[in-house]
Amino acid sequence: MRANEQGRIDDLLGVRHSRMAESPFGFLRGGAWIMAADLATLPTTGYVLQICGDAHVRNLGAVAASDGTAVFDVNDFDETCRAPWEWELSRLAISLVVAARAIGVSDALCRSATMTLIRTYRKTMRALVELPAFALADYYVRRSPNQGEVGRVIARAQRMTHVDFVTKYTTTKGTGARPHLREIPGKLRPCHGDEAATVLASLTSYRDSLGPARQQTFECYLPYDVAFKIAGTGSIGCRNYVVLCAGNGPDDPLLLQVKEALPCAYLAQNLVPREPLSTHEGVRVANGGRRMQTWSDPFLGWTTLDGAPCYVRALADHEASMDPTGLHPRALEEYAEVCGEVFAKAHARTGDPAIIAGYAGTSDKLDRAFATRAFLGATQTERDWEILARAVSRGELIAA
Repeated sequence: MRANEQGRIDDLLGVRHSRMAESPFGFLRGGAWIMAADLATLPTTGYVLQICGDAHVRNLGAVAASDGTAVFDVNDFDETCRAPWEWELSRLAISLVVAARAIGVSDALCRSATMTLIRTYRKTMRALVELPAFALADYYVRRSPNQGEVGRVIARAQRMTHVDFVTKYTTTKGTGARPHLREIPGKLRPCHGDEAATVLASLTSYRDSLGPARQQTFECYLPYDVAFKIAGTGSIGCRNYVVLCAGNGPDDPLLLQVKEALPCAYLAQNLVPREPLSTHEGVRVANGGRRMQTWSDPFLGWTTLDGAPCYVRALADHEASMDPTGLHPRALEEYAEVCGEVFAKAHARTGDPAIIAGYAGTSDKLDRAFATRAFLGATQTERDWEILARAVSRGELIAA
């Protein structure tokens, strides 16, 4: 973990440690580097495809399709790379057990939900084999508003307008004054002077990472205000900024996120080879998202900030994500089903679904094997969390 924190902002590491020490699931969210080394010791088929690299049950959410429809997809690619598909599915299944245990779900129900996740992944992969290539590229996962917890999350995402979301981050002082990013203690700190100027200057090279049509759209917005953002767990301590842009009048704001792309857990530990075109970490993150998501953010691109590689995207509304620790135990199976379908779709887009479907077969052998691995991994995660919690209590690690 200390190796993973090299080069981060020291003053924020205490926040990271405290969030990881809160619970085993908090530890899992921040411990992709630790689990990556464990996963690499396990046998695999040797078949690789694009993985998000930090698969867990909170890294899915409702995103907007090109027609405004809210669909469910993977939404975090900080650790993305080409690696064995089993690593992704193992981490996802482990996270489901850890999160379920946090809300007091019995081991029997945890196992049932985990097998539902893998069974759905397996059956979805087999169904995707039959699709024409263009139909697979357009395949997405959606639920109607009356389809349980997931449907309600998507419905909430559709109800929130873009202006409503931006208003949460901004304040306006005086009649006719231009909105500015406001201070939110522990989450958002407005930036001024050289710090803000450096961030705004980085958007010049960011423009070049967009296609011609998106460059044209981006030029319609004026970036003018900057704030530092603290969010998540695994990436705390990296440079992470929000930029407020003005478009065609007060009802056309745009929030961009300029976030440092840290070294990938799997690549930095030499667990997989690096692609020649992914030497810039921001390029790696942006390309991974474009490959795995059915509809990726049209403003997704990359830049360099004071020598640090970054990726840039339109800031998303994280209220449209699921918190499985807040689910009723009866909704766990439903959410596991959605997770399995989403990751099958993402993997099928970047590999050959026939290879995985052929290996997985039609029996429940794979379901049972991954469920067993998920319980072993969850127990290991809980033991590792206890080591971290003791280190914090002894003062070996500073916690905020």
